[in-house]
Amino acid sequence: MKRYISYGEERIGFSIRFLPRTTKRIAIHVLPDGSVTVDAPEGVDVGEVVTAVRRRVRWIWQRVRACREHTRHVLPREYVSGESHFYLGKRHMLKVIADSTEPEGVKLLRGRLEIRTRTKDAASIRALLDAWYRRHAEEVFARRIAECAAKTPWLKAIPGFRMLTMRTQWGSCSPKGDLVLNPLLVKAPGPCIDYVIFHELCHLKEHNHSPRFYRLLAGLLPDWEKWKSELDLLATNILNR
Repeated sequence: MKRYISYGEERIGFSIRFLPRTTKRIAIHVLPDGSVTVDAPEGVDVGEVVTAVRRRVRWIWQRVRACREHTRHVLPREYVSGESHFYLGKRHMLKVIADSTEPEGVKLLRGRLEIRTRTKDAASIRALLDAWYRRHAEEVFARRIAECAAKTPWLKAIPGFRMLTMRTQWGSCSPKGDLVLNPLLVKAPGPCIDYVIFHELCHLKEHNHSPRFYRLLAGLLPDWEKWKSELDLLATNILNR
């Protein structure tokens, strides 16, 4: 559900998500790409949600403007040799090798992502790189979830997970207790990945962003705010495809 508010000459759009879970308050999120989402308890009147957004319109405008400024200098990916891409928080240079005699694929060699391809077409190279990221994300996430779950006292078993490429979200959890993680998250440092996993594991116990939720999160990852801030700073580059 899309709504708009005005601040000066600026027209700011926001989407409303009515959550079926027990949510005690209206939560406003300005995402790294500058989009705005609002989580509200199911059954709350839309007018009440809009009023809550209007109360914080100056803060929203400031965050949206900061996101736009941050993304202004980010150039589109070209998928050529010399371009840098992240993996587990480190930058790696691409080396694109056009070779029709060898199988196509990606290898991480001495800090460099070497891509063998039959064509230097950007779309083909991107598809090879996306597949490589996805394979490695599955391995990394499985290991990280197992390690994080072992530190989470309310879990009786390691939760399952699936991957879904999302434009504005790092993760979510299903009503059945499975995690959904963005495969692009594998580009972030390990502690940032852990932050997202712990965040979703806390939602299995506390289904909203209440003070109790953040106490649970701090108990599992005391410096979660540090890693959230780092992930927010990296988001523009990580999500830039």
